[in-house]
Amino acid sequence: MAMKPEIRVLLVDDHEVVRLGLKALFKETDNIVVVGEAGSVAEAMKQVTQHLPDVVLMDLRLPDGTGVDACRDIISAHPDIRVLFLTSHSDDDAIVSTILAGAAGYLLKEIGSHALISAIDMVHGGQSILDPKVTKAVLRQVSALSRAAANAKEPGRSLLSPQEKRILALVVEGKTNKEIAKSLSLSDKTVKNYLSNAFQKLNVGRRSQAAALFTRSVGR
Repeated sequence: MAMKPEIRVLLVDDHEVVRLGLKALFKETDNIVVVGEAGSVAEAMKQVTQHLPDVVLMDLRLPDGTGVDACRDIISAHPDIRVLFLTSHSDDDAIVSTILAGAAGYLLKEIGSHALISAIDMVHGGQSILDPKVTKAVLRQVSALSRAAANAKEPGRSLLSPQEKRILALVVEGKTNKEIAKSLSLSDKTVKNYLSNAFQKLNVGRRSQAAALFTRSVGR
């Protein structure tokens, strides 16, 4: 029986106990080697540059940003690295944001150990994977995005104000209203109002739809 190829993995999670558990799990495998770990976006980028892992196992929420931020930066700098999200968050918009950022997969932390190991093998082999519990939600979202993209009119996008475009750019990065407000020195209510206006102009009703159309319009 042929040996499986070695998979070099970087763990990115702000909870040390989670990283310890994952390291212990992967020690029991024949081919998954943990080459580094990080608890923040900044540290993740340093570790990626230092170790050039095959797969980054990424949490969604980190102290200094989101896993979506890190995912986009990692793939931009190193297109061959595969980013697989492992998180407790099953929010539809968050899932779509990771897909827009180029992630290879999205798994919930309640996944079994054997299924996680199999998912890492699959992602390393070039496949994409979604946790079965979020697949239906994502398919609904993707279907809605397709309909919105088909029905969108260019004038709607061109009517976006500079501030609306700045806010939508941050939505694409997976940031929450609170994070956007802090970044742009605005109140949460002001951000919500800008987004509401942008949604009307784009003829959409969800953050993920607006993010997808905005991404498409600027060629990201």
